[in-house]
Parts: sequence; C-alpha cells; structure tokens
Amino acid sequence: MLHHSHTHKTEEPAPPSGTVQTQGRLIRWASSYDLFTNVLTFGQSWRLRKMTVDNAAIKPGDSVLDVGCGTGEVTIPAKVRAGKDGHAYGIDPAPEMIAVARGKAARKGLEIDFRVAAIEALPFPDSSMDVVTSSLMMHHLPDELRVRGLAEIYRVLKPGGHVLIFDFMRPTKSFLNQFMIALTMHHGLDFGIEDLPKMLKGAGFAQATKLDEKFLFFGFVRGVK
Repeated sequence: MLHHSHTHKTEEPAPPSGTVQTQGRLIRWASSYDLFTNVLTFGQSWRLRKMTVDNAAIKPGDSVLDVGCGTGEVTIPAKVRAGKDGHAYGIDPAPEMIAVARGKAARKGLEIDFRVAAIEALPFPDSSMDVVTSSLMMHHLPDELRVRGLAEIYRVLKPGGHVLIFDFMRPTKSFLNQFMIALTMHHGLDFGIEDLPKMLKGAGFAQATKLDEKFLFFGFVRGVK
C-alpha cells in the first residue's frame, strides 16, 4: 500500500526535503517557471496541460504518477481526473518545485503526494501505478539517463498501464523552432519526441507510439506495459 499524504486547505504544505542527486538538469527558479512555460507556448500552456491530461486517458480511481512534475501543473488536473478514489503523485528533484506544487494543491484542497525524487530512482513499489506522465522533462536528460528513467517508469507501472510523454519534436530548419529549442534544451539539438518509441520498446514496453496530435513544437508518445 502506497503512503498517501493528506493536504487540506487549512494546513501549511510540509517543507520538501533536500535536493536529490541526479545527472539531469535541475530547474531551481520555481517561482518563474509557470510564466516561462506560458511564454514558451505563446500563452497556450493551459491548452498543453489539457492535451496532456486528455491523452493520458486517466480514469476515475487510477493511481497516477507525474515524473518531473515541476510546479504541479499537470499533476493537479491529473488528480481531478482520477477523482476521490484515485491517487496522484508528483516527483521532481528540485525542492523549490515541490514546495510550489504543494502550495498549489493545498490551496485547491487536493490530496496529492509530492516528493523530492529523481526519475532514475522512483520511490514507489513495482507495478503500483496505472498511468505515468512526463511533460517537458526528457529533453533535460542525457541519453543514458533517459534509458534508466524509462526503465524505472516501466518498473512502477502495472501490467497494462501506460506512460504518456509530452516534449519537443525533433528540430526543424525553422529559425523560430531552432531558437526556442536551443533556449530550453541542454543536451544538444539531436533529441526529439520521435526518438522515444524505440527507447520505450528497449525498456520493455509492448507498445510505443507517437500520437498524431501535436501543438507548436511539441508532440506526444504513449507506451503501454
């Protein structure tokens, strides 16, 4: 049975524990992150959050893990979709992000278990999640860490469970596309969401598909265990 923390409107969010060790890039400027994401998406961050949760196909009663949850902008609507009988968990290696996410959940009166943790060491039992989401995180990781992280996601998913990953598509020759990706990518411009189906299959996923739906420079991949 997974431990599930309880957060109520009248309670102060518990302080996050210290930063964990990870080879991925940490974003420490949590107070500005939502604004940056909205600028990056030309004011359409709300639309991308909705598209992510819609494509994650979360059902009432599901246990959902948001990997690299940042300030909780996907975790919170994921919990709403999972409902009172469902559970939502969010992990991020930056305690600053977790502090902001906990505050948001507390203000909305939602029970969400936010933890300081890294993708390469998910603090959850094997086969404990119905759905895993990851938004705008994979491009922060070096290739070797992507491989390890996808293996961890596979481990915590239940048989028949699925992961929904949202990230940049491979760069095009468009100057704007090159500029926006260069602004946010930290391990070169040779990674795109198109690379993930092969990596997901390498991690053991029975199905891995790039979805037809896309927005601006972003796309979605779904993998089924």
